[in-house]
Amino acid sequence: MTQAVDRRKTEKKEELVERLVHINRVAKTVKGGRTMSFAAVVVVGDQKGRVGFGSGKAAEVPEAITKATNEAKKNLVRIPLREGRTLHHDAHGRYGAGKVILRTAPAGTGVIAGGPMRAIFEVLGVQDVVAKSLGSNNPYNMIKATFDALLSIHSPRMVAAKRGKKVGDIVSRREGAAGVKLEKEEA
Repeated sequence: MTQAVDRRKTEKKEELVERLVHINRVAKTVKGGRTMSFAAVVVVGDQKGRVGFGSGKAAEVPEAITKATNEAKKNLVRIPLREGRTLHHDAHGRYGAGKVILRTAPAGTGVIAGGPMRAIFEVLGVQDVVAKSLGSNNPYNMIKATFDALLSIHSPRMVAAKRGKKVGDIVSRREGAAGVKLEKEEA
């Protein structure tokens, strides 16, 4: 019994990288004047394919960041990565007026993304990606649109399992311009 408890504790102590995306000072008007508080957005990931985001609000900035970080750790999701460095296929995401386009990239391209999307890719562990934000540049909408796109990504293994086929049947073979197979077929 104690071994199971010890294993759970060690699993929780994974190295999670935190990135503060945005801090906003918000005011609430009350009878005696305005009360100021701070809202924070944080992205958390293990740089191996798990990422989550959270937002928190408090009277002081450190408290808001702590609340956002705790929420982000609760909302971790796993994203399949190709070769541990890029996405499996292009994806589009949308949330409210925020739209994003994520494209795979060859090795050595780097992370070409701006603002909140860059923070997500850095904590996710993506090394090569091209991303474009269209529409709203509100950090909340951009993050949620990016997560919408990331959650729509499927690895060939996932697609093969869903269809009941082998991965080799799903992954397209090299074909020429006229659709003629270039690989040698054995008779």
